[in-house]
Amino acid sequence: MGFKTALFNAHQEAGAKIVDFGGWDMPLHYGSQIEEHHIVRRSAGMFDVSHMTVVDVKGADARVFLRYLLANDVDKLLVVGKALYSAMLNEQGGVIDDLIVYRMPEDYRVVVNCGTREKDLAWMLKQAQNFEVQIAERDDLAMIAVQGPEAIACVKQAKGDAAQLIDQLAVFQGLEHDEWMFCRTGYTGEDGLEVILPNSQAAAFWADLQTAGVKPCGLGARDTLRLEAGMNLYGSDMDENVTPLESNMAWTVSITDDRDFIGKAALQEQKQTGIQRKLIGLVLEARGVLRGHQSVCLNGEVVGEITSGSFSPTLGYSVALARVSTAVGDSCQVDMRGKQIDVKVAKPPFVRFGKQAF
Repeated sequence: MGFKTALFNAHQEAGAKIVDFGGWDMPLHYGSQIEEHHIVRRSAGMFDVSHMTVVDVKGADARVFLRYLLANDVDKLLVVGKALYSAMLNEQGGVIDDLIVYRMPEDYRVVVNCGTREKDLAWMLKQAQNFEVQIAERDDLAMIAVQGPEAIACVKQAKGDAAQLIDQLAVFQGLEHDEWMFCRTGYTGEDGLEVILPNSQAAAFWADLQTAGVKPCGLGARDTLRLEAGMNLYGSDMDENVTPLESNMAWTVSITDDRDFIGKAALQEQKQTGIQRKLIGLVLEARGVLRGHQSVCLNGEVVGEITSGSFSPTLGYSVALARVSTAVGDSCQVDMRGKQIDVKVAKPPFVRFGKQAF
């Protein structure tokens, strides 16, 4: 048995299929993964993402510390609540984890992946030794992601006293309301909110969202949604052995003369010498499903492999992310059971706001 979120009983009562995910007992689906996928694209679905790790970074050196820790620059966070997507890198430029950092009124809040929790916290504490900074894991908090074209309206109905604040939110911004935090972020390619709230209030809010018309969705739909949106999954599409420049994440790296950060020298060297691998999107409109670890070929030679692949419920055919040689252009082949099948190269995202995006 793994860790359980504050919503575990609600998942069981709803008949969810429970699986292990990064050491947590989490719902894979509540009956139909594909239907849950369509619910998010067409109306509003909600995910228990309380397994994510919320970390508050405080102290006189919080800003300076995060400027050193992260590849992106928190000085871009000019207003309270503004969020920034970034990665923590090792000295070789490899991705320890990807994360979101929020500018709070007096400090910062970081949300990292559950599967890398122990590694992330150990790395942050190690790097913090030379800074006047406090790092506090907030295991008293739950997190619910409500996603889809009707998501924001449903959250306002379920939490009416926060409606005015929710209306003020810009995309990629999070603001506090009492002990709650409403963030206009997500992992699906749809508009919506990620709500951080006390564990003790999570079950009641989950029930209120259902009353407002939001349907529970599991990890299966979350994965196909994020893949359609072209969003990386840590451990599949990037890890400590690849850099952001090789992971379609160059836009999350801020290299300036006035700031040093962990991995900067390695990235500068890679930029000078040129990357040898890149992360691309693949589309297979014929029958078949692209899967992780299938070989990608060019002129009969293996030039990479699929990192994430699945059938796309929105498009009706298969899509994938693949790390390949920079020699790959507009087309290539995927080895499927010994046969090399032609696929198209497409720039992610594959789906945006419910429509084809490439």
